[in-house]
Amino acid sequence: NRSYSFEEIKSSKFPVGGSQYNLEELSYKNHKFAFESNDTFYLFSDGFCDKFGGPNDKKFMCKKFRELLQQIQPMSMKEQEKILRNSIEEWMGSQEQSDDILVIGIRL
Repeated sequence: NRSYSFEEIKSSKFPVGGSQYNLEELSYKNHKFAFESNDTFYLFSDGFCDKFGGPNDKKFMCKKFRELLQQIQPMSMKEQEKILRNSIEEWMGSQEQSDDILVIGIRL
């Protein structure tokens, strides 16, 4: 069983629209990365982590989401998509989706 490292880069804490802020005070941080062949990276909104559901109608939580990403990382991107979709649908149950859920996975 191969071990995979997982590094989380925190986003800037501003909404994308940002119209309620003084634009001169906004400062989004730029990140530069060095990737190797077969590296996988994910971009995602807070929608997956914040989705209520499960047996006790609680949030999915980011820790659980990160663990799921680590678990599925060795799989094909198509298989990852299927597992992520099934996981959130099972979690939501009969609840309607009330927020955006965005997950983009890229393998080099």
